[in-house]
Formats: sequence, C-alpha cells, structure tokens
Amino acid sequence: MPYLRWLAKRLGKDHRLAAELWASGIHEARVLAGLVDDPAQVTEEQMEAWAAEFDSWDVVDGLCGSLFDKTPFAYGKAAEWSSRREEFVKRAAFALMAMLAVHDRKAPDTSFERFLPIIEREAGDPRNLVRKAVNWALRQNGKRNGVLNAKAIATA
Repeated sequence: MPYLRWLAKRLGKDHRLAAELWASGIHEARVLAGLVDDPAQVTEEQMEAWAAEFDSWDVVDGLCGSLFDKTPFAYGKAAEWSSRREEFVKRAAFALMAMLAVHDRKAPDTSFERFLPIIEREAGDPRNLVRKAVNWALRQNGKRNGVLNAKAIATA
C-alpha cells in the first residue's frame, strides 16, 4: 500500500486511467484505480459496475475510503447496498458508512442517525466480513461526537 499510495500521488487524478486499471482485473491495479480516480467523474453506473465485480475485502474498503465516499452517491449507496445479498457489496455498504463518518466532517448528525437502524438490522449477518464491517460502521458513527456515541451505544 505505501508504494501504491506513492504511485497514485505521482500519477495524479485520472478517470480514464482508473477505468483501464479496473478493467485489467489485477488486484493491485484495482486498488490503484480507487486511488487515482476522480470522485467528481464517478457515476452511479460506474459504482454499480465495479461493485458487481468486488471479490476482495481490501479492494472494497480501499475504494470506499479513497473514492466512493467522496461521490454524491455515497450515502444513497450505503443504504441501498446494505440490503444486497452479495457479501462484498453488503460489506461495501458498511465500509461506506464507516468512511463517511470519518471523512465527511461537515455532515449533520442526522446523516449518521439514519444508518443506525440499518446497522441494527444487519448486525446478525452470518458472514464474518459483513459483521466486521457492520461493527466498524457502528464504532465510527459513535466516535463522531457525544450525541452519536450515546445513540451508537443504544443501538449496540
């Protein structure tokens, strides 16, 4: 990851290159795609297409924390994907919730309060990778401030 981050800084934002890297199907290239893509150019269709090919938790977490959480679709996709059956797509929902809680410092508490019933609903998912992401989303939401902390504890 340190090398991929270094390389991404040297390459700069490049939506076309990100698409080519993703299309390669190479694991590390897909991680790099998330680092070099321009969130302003990401479409909802692209998010869905890439989500359909998720096959690794680290690619999911990387994309959610370096690209998807910076798109205007992030909150909607977090809620939408939380009901999906595919393991990595569902993980992406909760990774997005966690990353939005960390990165979107200007968002009102209501944006995160809306996630709490979803987190509670999906906490019993039997898949370890999903459960860990649900837990992560709950913890990150609770770390934002005292009010959300109390609500997260009540949800837990």
